[in-house]
Amino acid sequence: MHYFLKTDRLELRAFGIDDADRLIALDGDPEVMRFITGGRPTSPETIHARTLPRLLHVYGCWDAQGYWAAHEAATGAFLGWFELRPLDEDSPAVVELGYRLSRAAWGRGYATEGARALIDKGFAELGVERVTANTMAVNTGSRRVMEKCGLSFVRHFTGDWPEAIEGSEHGEVEYELTRAVWERSR
Repeated sequence: MHYFLKTDRLELRAFGIDDADRLIALDGDPEVMRFITGGRPTSPETIHARTLPRLLHVYGCWDAQGYWAAHEAATGAFLGWFELRPLDEDSPAVVELGYRLSRAAWGRGYATEGARALIDKGFAELGVERVTANTMAVNTGSRRVMEKCGLSFVRHFTGDWPEAIEGSEHGEVEYELTRAVWERSR
């Protein structure tokens, strides 16, 4: 199997159509979806019609996907996914960092390990100039991962939530890491 990126404990590969059941299980966990949908699972129909096409999309500036399936290197177990995707289809300058991991992967440092590796690859090989990430202000776990990866708080903002979920009244936060700051930290 071809991997986009490997770390000591993770293997990140391109998504395929055959990943639908893995995504249905991941997005079916209320705790995984807590800060995304308020805990409501994503329907299999939505996974097939919207989620999978988004994850399979190839970005022209890289000729690669911006989302990768994450597996535990030692066991091959599917852990979830990571995102490092260009915000502009034709330019890798600004990318969004994201991750969604199964509960079995929580608290084991996988989110930080995978995110750091993607950030390093983005700046070192992919022409990235700025990494941005956002989450609900109350999502302290995700915010801590961003901080461990070297991203700094930029702003607090109120998103346009189609449906309010618990914690959304506190708004969202944006973090960033620029190439210049990344280079100074190496």
